[in-house]
Amino acid sequence: MKKKSITIIGPTASGKSDFAISIAKQFDGEIISADSRQIYKYLDIGTGKEPGRLTSSKQRGYYTQIAYMSGGVPHYMIDIVHPNTPYNVAKFTKKAKNIRDDIWCRSELPIVAGGTMFWAQALLEDAHFPKVISNPILRNSLKKKGPKDLHKKLQSLDPSYAKKVDKNNPVRLIRAIEIATELGSVPAPKVHTINPKEHLIIAISHKRKVLFDRIEKRMDKWFDDGIFDEIKTAHYAHKVPWSRLESFGLEYKWCTKYVREQISFEQMRKNTIRDLKKYARRQETWIKRWEKQGAQIHRVTKESETLEICSRFL
Repeated sequence: MKKKSITIIGPTASGKSDFAISIAKQFDGEIISADSRQIYKYLDIGTGKEPGRLTSSKQRGYYTQIAYMSGGVPHYMIDIVHPNTPYNVAKFTKKAKNIRDDIWCRSELPIVAGGTMFWAQALLEDAHFPKVISNPILRNSLKKKGPKDLHKKLQSLDPSYAKKVDKNNPVRLIRAIEIATELGSVPAPKVHTINPKEHLIIAISHKRKVLFDRIEKRMDKWFDDGIFDEIKTAHYAHKVPWSRLESFGLEYKWCTKYVREQISFEQMRKNTIRDLKKYARRQETWIKRWEKQGAQIHRVTKESETLEICSRFL
């Protein structure tokens, strides 16, 4: 097989995992998760992991020996670190490139799937990021601040980059402040143009009402599946601090507050769904911005049309 890859992106609850598994089964593919929270162990329900388990096989390559098997398909970059371990896009791209090369070497098809658009884009564009080591003292002081204060701090250091970054993402804001403090600004990563003959990008694009209905149904299912017990287990059994759990945002932020009896169930559900819908809109905006930057993105709503596009591409 030529060195081709397929990337599946889309807002939260759009069905990326199902589409990716369907493509993998049809075209002998293996999936690389581009999700900044699915990399963490013990956080399964709230991160939307498909049911599966870690397996080991020497028949795969050096970088793909350990895989998370789900739906009969190997997945990578899932359950690789403890939730207390910091992880960023630079670490992701370095590891994911090795995994992708490994899959190619075995004449299989790499399928990148995930809602962290920044990570998926960085992998496809072969982005190189500034090497600035973590500053624990600075990070600890910044973790006490909310997104608004963090964004204001970044504006004072690098006004230009502050306009581009997701101002509601504390993890990304803290890292940007860390880099700007060290280098004076946040330099743009060096990237390469994506060749559409080698890399196919597909975005799942439901109508807004359909997407929001999917978000609410999935959230209620997570309540039934035991997300509150998952949070308690992560804290008490795996020593993940409450503050760290809240830092993962969205459902983890509000469900953790509910578990700690700081808010009511009704307020928790309302806030969670509100933030998930805002997040979905930001993800849709990211896709549009990526298109304006020159990326060729095929928009789909059904698996059948996705498989047809993939067939023509391959």
